Formats: sequence, C-alpha cells, structure tokens
Amino acid sequence: MHAIGVSPWVWASPVDDEALAELIPRIAAFGFDAVELPLEQPGHWDPVRTRDLLASHHLAAAGVCAVTPPGRELVAAPPTVVASTAAYLRACVDSAAVLGAPCVGGPVYASVGRAWHMSPAARTACYQEFREALSPVADYAGERGVSIGVEALNRYETSVVNTVAQALDLIDGMPANVGLMIDTYHMNIEESDPYAAVYLAGPRIKHVQVSGTNRGAPGGDHFDWPRFFGVLRATGYDGAVCIESFTALNRTIATAASIWRPLAPSQDLLALEGLRYLRAVLR
Repeated sequence: MHAIGVSPWVWASPVDDEALAELIPRIAAFGFDAVELPLEQPGHWDPVRTRDLLASHHLAAAGVCAVTPPGRELVAAPPTVVASTAAYLRACVDSAAVLGAPCVGGPVYASVGRAWHMSPAARTACYQEFREALSPVADYAGERGVSIGVEALNRYETSVVNTVAQALDLIDGMPANVGLMIDTYHMNIEESDPYAAVYLAGPRIKHVQVSGTNRGAPGGDHFDWPRFFGVLRATGYDGAVCIESFTALNRTIATAASIWRPLAPSQDLLALEGLRYLRAVLR
C-alpha cells in the first residue's frame, strides 16, 4: 500500500518552523504516514530540525515541493534569473537529502501564472533551454540520491507544460533521476484520459499529488479513484501519495491557487476525509 501523505499547505502558508511545530504532531495524530514539505524560501524551515520532528512522530518525508513564484524561471529569462533559480533548486535538493526525502517536485521550469504563446519551433527551443538549465541541477541531485519530478500544470497556470505527454517530451534525454510529479487536479483539467496519461507516465513517475477535482478532499468529487489507483499500481510506482490542497484563509496562497471559498467545513476535516477515503480505496 502507498504511504499517504499531506501537504501543510492544507492549513498554512508560509510553511515555516513555527507552522511545522504545530502541524506535524496534528498530522501524525490524524494517522498520516508522511508529509510533503513545500520550500517557499530557503531558511523557512530547518531541515535537521524538521527531520528530527518527523522522526519523533513516526512520519516520513514524502518529498520537497519546489515553489515557483514570479522570478523563479529556468526558461525565457535572463541568465541571472536562471542562475538564481538553479541555486534555489539546489537548496531544495539539499533539504531533501537531509530529510531523506526521495524527490524534489514541482513546476521547476517557470513561475506559476506565467504564460505566453509559443510556435512549435519556439516550444522546441524552450524545452531544450530547460534541459540545459536543469541538467547541472539534476546531476547535483543524483549525486545526493534525490530525484526531480517535473509537474505539468493546467493551462491557466502555465503555457510550458500542461500534459504528461508534453512533460515526457520536456525531460526527454535527461538522466534517470529526472521524471514526473503527477497531480490529479491538473490532469483532470488537461488530460482527455487522465488514466491513460498515468499509464503513459509509467516508470518516469517520481511523486504523486492528489486532490478532488474541486481542489478539496479526494473522494468528494467525480474522479474515478479506484481506476486511478489501479493504473498507478500497474505502472510499478510504490511511493507516497500526498494530498495537496490549500487554505482560503491565507490571501497570498488563496490567490495563487484560486481558492475563493472554503473547500470543507474545516481544513482538519478536509485532511481527515481525504485520508479516510484514500485508505478505503487503497484497501
């Protein structure tokens, strides 16, 4: 059975040492197996302290989530911006290595919300630019036993990568420690058949995020979760599955994720209902 994790973003942003000190004991008490850790800014949380806090509550670090606000770009950006973004990604890798987390995942190619029209030739050039920029980061991660999962986002959040097929094209020829982070919320919007897309991603899957089709708890939506997990099992992926949702109470994150209303009576209930549903399906 997959370990079931959750992102602290369900409750808080920024995720820092203070937030984790409050949330990790609560996440453990709810019965989760793991925590996915967003790194909004290096230094927000101490990797050693977080590792020890997770261990004291018998939780695993499912992965480090790379966060790409405006100004974090590996493509179509000045060299200084690309260099600073690569430095940030190396900081994510360092944190993952300390935590023992297997993966750094996210839309590591460009900032969320940035979109522009590309001709086929321009897209080919953009993808090559990405591979050249990520390659030294991938090598750095590989030396530390960390994978990088590239996440496709929906069309309203990026124009670079929207589908699994595009993401596979993007990472074509890259080292084996570079793969995909799949997110059911985005797949539900962009994939004509999300279950076939999971199968296509196959052995390149490095990390899995799940949420309901309305960004709430898995299970209270129209997604065919038993089918999804059947296909995921067929790919051979045996890593964690992490609930990613967001609180509407933090204006910055609510605006970034377009969370305009509460998605459950409480954030605790969102996490608990999602956990219970996933446990039932995975049984």
